[in-house]
Amino acid sequence: MSDRPRRTAHASPSAENRAPREQAGRRLADRLPYSPPRLIGGALAAVLLLALPFYLDRFWLQAGLFAMAASIGAIGLTMLTGSTGQLSLGHAFFLAVGAYGYCAFAGVGSTESGHELTGLGAPPWLAVVLAVLLAGAAGGLFSPIAGRLHGPYLGIATLALIFIGQHVLFNAGDLTGGYNGREVPRLSLFGFTFDDSPVVVASVPFESSEKLWYAGLVLLALCALFARGVLRGRPGRAMNAIRDHRVAAGVMGVPVARYRGAVFVLSSMYAGLAGVLLALVFQRTVPDYFGFVLSLEYLAMIVVGGLGSVTGAVLGASFIALLPQLLTRYSDVLPLVSAPGTGGVAPGEMSRYLYGAAVVAVVLFLPGGLVRLAVHRSPHATDGGSPS
Repeated sequence: MSDRPRRTAHASPSAENRAPREQAGRRLADRLPYSPPRLIGGALAAVLLLALPFYLDRFWLQAGLFAMAASIGAIGLTMLTGSTGQLSLGHAFFLAVGAYGYCAFAGVGSTESGHELTGLGAPPWLAVVLAVLLAGAAGGLFSPIAGRLHGPYLGIATLALIFIGQHVLFNAGDLTGGYNGREVPRLSLFGFTFDDSPVVVASVPFESSEKLWYAGLVLLALCALFARGVLRGRPGRAMNAIRDHRVAAGVMGVPVARYRGAVFVLSSMYAGLAGVLLALVFQRTVPDYFGFVLSLEYLAMIVVGGLGSVTGAVLGASFIALLPQLLTRYSDVLPLVSAPGTGGVAPGEMSRYLYGAAVVAVVLFLPGGLVRLAVHRSPHATDGGSPS
């Protein structure tokens, strides 16, 4: 008889014993919001974004600020359209409410372009809050309609907001400045003014663009984190259920009309904040900018980036917002692109051709949007909404 010890079940776990542990480990990994590689990548991206104002000139900083403002508005729209399935063609209206609301709350009474402009003279930081709330209130007035309509019917109803908004912007001269718009008051916070008076940091003069860069980063980070929290939690599951099958969601106890109305208000507030940031970057509000084309651009942002994804909204908004800036900057070296009136295709027109082609390409060949190329996830991982 051999003296060699026999192997027991405790010395070498069988495959049946290992399987439950592996499954439990996978479930725990799926519950973790961020994996270590994503945390490292996010930290490196944050450091890069914080360092950019020390190296970039004013053009690139303003282009980045346009992308940040567009990203905030796109996050709000992707919660409404991508996660809840509500088509909105009136997003530009709420951007205008935020932009002009900030001017009215923070500005003072003055004469400009032949108009006696109205201004309450509130502290600029308070004017930002009031402008966002005003955009939310405008969305709240429309929310009973948004709660009962869906699909193309809601799209047509929200399209009416664009025509109403354009009429008001062009004709309420004492509030909007009419066709020439009105000047935007500088933002100030706790005595610190975001103007062109230089503040030297590490031998680099920080002017308005550099200062607004960090304000835009903070606002974008807060908006993205809040949207992720909403879409990862119970409200997000209810929104996805309404998008996938509203009748089944109602049978399961989801108050469909209430959720639709609430998401419409939240999306309006995001658009209002994006409008405020755009106004601060432009330093002048012009009614022509807040038209139907702007609403279509925001729809293109969320489609190109990936419907229902916060990361996709940021990617798509950056692509759509930066494209005309890059074409304008390099129009002298790009084929077929030239300055307006010189015989070629204007940068703004060419950018619309290109992102129109991008929308078609995404719909045909990449239904998940750019986020599918940029973020590799497991089937159970989420990004604040799972585009399908």
